[in-house]
Amino acid sequence: MSGPSSGKPPGDSGDDDRDRSASSADSSQTPSREPSEPTADSQPAADSDAITIEDDGYVRWFLKTNDENVVIARDILSSVAIVGVVALLLFGVSGIWPPLVAVESGSMQPNMQKGDLIFVVEEGRFSGDAAVEGTGVVTRRSAQETGYNKFGNPGDVIVFRPDGSRAETPVIHRAHFWVDDGEHWVESKASEEIVGDATCEEVPNCPAPYAGFVTKGDHNDGYDQIGGGANSGIVKPEWISGKAQYRIPWLGWVRLTFDNLLGGMLVPASPSSPALHGQPSPATPSGGPDTAGLGSGGELAGVAGIASAGVALAAGRYRS
Repeated sequence: MSGPSSGKPPGDSGDDDRDRSASSADSSQTPSREPSEPTADSQPAADSDAITIEDDGYVRWFLKTNDENVVIARDILSSVAIVGVVALLLFGVSGIWPPLVAVESGSMQPNMQKGDLIFVVEEGRFSGDAAVEGTGVVTRRSAQETGYNKFGNPGDVIVFRPDGSRAETPVIHRAHFWVDDGEHWVESKASEEIVGDATCEEVPNCPAPYAGFVTKGDHNDGYDQIGGGANSGIVKPEWISGKAQYRIPWLGWVRLTFDNLLGGMLVPASPSSPALHGQPSPATPSGGPDTAGLGSGGELAGVAGIASAGVALAAGRYRS
């Protein structure tokens, strides 16, 4: 006789269902797990790449660190290095030091202004046609025949020490003509517009006591050898320290201003260039520089972007 069986049918999974229900209830009562704290292994990669003296040494640390004081020092040193490289390049091209000179008076106006920075080269470099033999300098007299112009007029502009004295500030004036020893140059080569009807006996340095150049500032009334401008004797070739090549407007004021602030400690005060035709004292600033740009007269304003203020400070101080 059959009846209800108290046993479990085969394959009954009641116990498994109860176990799963209990497990689900437990998991629903368990709070959600908070994110774990970062461990040493999970630190940002930037920390592991940090620059330290211990790990990287002084040189790499100095070049790579973001420390504010070190960054400032790094910028200063890099600027000094750039100035040094520019100065060495200019020296290599010019062959003399300093290769830049600051003009402190107006006797070469309008072709050079007070406050201009002038790039000069050794007189034997970049010689033009008809240069005086053994000097590399083309005089105004010779250049008028060949068409050789520098700074707005025929002939080279030279840098020389008046009477060869190292106690004098160098002068930057144009070489007008060459005279031979004993030559009566006032009567043979001098311009009547400058000397008038003067004779050799009435003019200093005539006849020429030795061979050399007669010079004059473009803005001056008279030759340097007859009491005008630099008031120098006939300029011997060995007195010449260079010749002007390019003009950089304004940048020379850096050097002149720096000298004034130091009261002449950097460069001793120099005598002024007298006898400027219609020109105020060299202590009085002249008019503004000519229009910047590269011109046939030797202007190279674009170099101002390359020759930094640091190079300008290293420039010499010359009167015109």
